[in-house]
Amino acid sequence: MENKLAGKKHKSHSTVIKIKDTQIGSNNFTIIAGPCALESEEQIMQIAKTLKKMQVKIIRASAFKPRTSPYSFQGLGREGLKILNKVRQETGLIVETEVMDVRDVKIASENVDILRVGSRNMHNFDLLKELGKVKNPIILKRGLSATIDEFVHAAEYIMASGNKKVILCERGIRTFENAYRNTLDLGAIPVLKSRTHLPVIVDPSHAAGNRKWVPALSKAALAVGADGLLIEMHPDPENAISDGKQSLKPEQLSQLLKELKAIAKPMNKILN
Repeated sequence: MENKLAGKKHKSHSTVIKIKDTQIGSNNFTIIAGPCALESEEQIMQIAKTLKKMQVKIIRASAFKPRTSPYSFQGLGREGLKILNKVRQETGLIVETEVMDVRDVKIASENVDILRVGSRNMHNFDLLKELGKVKNPIILKRGLSATIDEFVHAAEYIMASGNKKVILCERGIRTFENAYRNTLDLGAIPVLKSRTHLPVIVDPSHAAGNRKWVPALSKAALAVGADGLLIEMHPDPENAISDGKQSLKPEQLSQLLKELKAIAKPMNKILN
């Protein structure tokens, strides 16, 4: 079934989402980087300064963390949103964070620039509809076992509720393979680009589960036509509260950006 708002029949040209002085889509390859979880104001300010030196314009950091175990770190919550707002004001970076609860959508939208729906919440239709009521761009992650059709229909929930600024994010799906955390479905990128007009980015960190494989998956994402990366970086990943094993060190991210620029140039893509 052709999707009404996300499909090419509704809009033939690709959507470009503008946030301050940055664009996601078209010939841009946008880097969104930062820690899996916001741990403290000191930590996130240090990372923000590092990213600015690398000319990365969008920082990711989750104030709310869905975890498999209820005893794991759940994030700093609404206090974390205040810290992220401070980062935005003091550094000028565009700030992105996950939102999990319909009750937090409004306050999150006021404190950060981009809201993210995690893979576990792709089927949380009440949350999707609530996100359709705000003006912030929404990064929608593909569910753990979601088909492409289910993924696009989830985007429709947001768009049908009023917010057309949706960014699709492929982050790997659950298969029988356990050599890595998730199976990155690179084939989904050209399929989504052919079926929808929405920007499509890739999260190589959650697919790999190990920082050793993140650079290769990142470069592959660029090669198959993705519009950007949502990538984890931490200054001290061995002591990170969440997902340190898959987080790049600052020097690794810096090297990866150089390699991505070299690939992007003959593709007429602009790294931003």
